[in-house]
Amino acid sequence: MLSEPAPAKVNLFLSVIKKREDGYHNIGTMFHTISCSDVLFCESNKRGEISISYNKPQDYPPEKDLIYKAAVKLKEIYGVSGGVNFYLEKNLPLGAGLGGGSSDAAAALRLLNRLWKLNAGVEELENVGATLGADVAFLVQGGAALAEGIGDVLTHKNPINKECCAIVVATPECAVPTADAYGSIVPAGEERWQNFKNSVLTDPLDGSYDLYNHFEESVLEKYPLIVSLKQKLNACGGKSLLSGSGASVFSLFASLEQAARARDAVRKECRFLRIASF
Repeated sequence: MLSEPAPAKVNLFLSVIKKREDGYHNIGTMFHTISCSDVLFCESNKRGEISISYNKPQDYPPEKDLIYKAAVKLKEIYGVSGGVNFYLEKNLPLGAGLGGGSSDAAAALRLLNRLWKLNAGVEELENVGATLGADVAFLVQGGAALAEGIGDVLTHKNPINKECCAIVVATPECAVPTADAYGSIVPAGEERWQNFKNSVLTDPLDGSYDLYNHFEESVLEKYPLIVSLKQKLNACGGKSLLSGSGASVFSLFASLEQAARARDAVRKECRFLRIASF
């Protein structure tokens, strides 16, 4: 049986630049994977079928899972007749802005490339991933990347040194529908994104690093649980930011000891809570 980690991502910068004619939005963001993850396992079957089982019940049928859709897509593209049995150890929360479902799909692409001996390059898998969801393309390779378009036009960057800080990842007892977050946001244009692109992306605890998430303008006023979480993490010495369109918040701390105190301070109000690193 083969296995792949499916790491969470955070957005160190995210700006909604403009609405497109197709109804989607162009964004500018910096993705970075972090050290908490799901784990996906797979083995071949001779029936040609795709099956998925889970370590905990999921509230959707397997056919709706991006893992399943990734397998269908590769079978179509490469003419694969064999089947696959997946087992997902689901640790990351759903609908939380951490890219869990997208990362599971990216892990499926990597696994099936090995299992079915497709010999597809990273760029090929990213292109397939982009047809499944904007975040999937980035999560095929992970690490760090600037992303434009709908999040699928990637410029890979050197990952941030994991020793520079500790990260508390916290998801409150609420969820933010992505459509709602986009529905009330006012596009910001290019300027702030271009300034961020041109900056030196090193230590995010550096005061010159523009940690920014445009969605905070449309989300925080509607979700007091997220506001409370951010305030408590900041009070513990963190630099806190919404990830994606929420509801998760990540907070950067100069030491593991600080991060542990912050984790303990918000433990009772979170449905997901981890200390992670870049």
